[in-house]
Amino acid sequence: MDEGSEQHNGAVERVRRGDVAALAEAFESHDRRLRATIVFRLDPRLNGRVDAGDILQEAYLNAFKRCAHVEGDTAKALFMWLRLIVIQTIADVHRRHLGAAMRDAGREQPIGGGWPGDHTSLSMAARLTGHLTSPTGALRRVELSEQLQSALGQMNDLDREVLALRHFEELTNQEVSDVLGIEEKAASIRYIRALRRLKEVLARISGLDPSSITG
Repeated sequence: MDEGSEQHNGAVERVRRGDVAALAEAFESHDRRLRATIVFRLDPRLNGRVDAGDILQEAYLNAFKRCAHVEGDTAKALFMWLRLIVIQTIADVHRRHLGAAMRDAGREQPIGGGWPGDHTSLSMAARLTGHLTSPTGALRRVELSEQLQSALGQMNDLDREVLALRHFEELTNQEVSDVLGIEEKAASIRYIRALRRLKEVLARISGLDPSSITG
């Protein structure tokens, strides 16, 4: 085992023992990627009411209570555990702030243990139209968002979730395969297909630029 692996194993074990400093270091180390998950998954209706810092603080407290449940001994395993805590924290925040609306939407079966498909479409639409911020643009954003959600809803559920995880949450193929329970090669193929499909969707909707999507 090389020195880097030993350091990672030691960090995970410290977290598992409930070491406050080790847990804080883990959150800090993965801050950018965890924030990417929050920015993408947090319901747009909560903009201005809850921010990424709020979610991370609550997630840290939730993680501390569950340190003994960390599995594996690698940096990837630790990140995946932290992401799961963040995802569950976002779901808790949604339930508290959005109440019955989220409970009704939550009846949809999540894909691969992940996020319900309609929420993923909503999050994608919000990210892809977020540049329209003027009063006129805000009205246009609502219109475009509805068109996008309709078009994205016609994509294969698994392809759409792979796209969300890879492109918007910035997970690797291997991490996507772990989240969704599919082969890494299948995750890669689905991502390429979904990315092509997204660009086709954007090209058909006036006001959206498919060239803004790279990959």
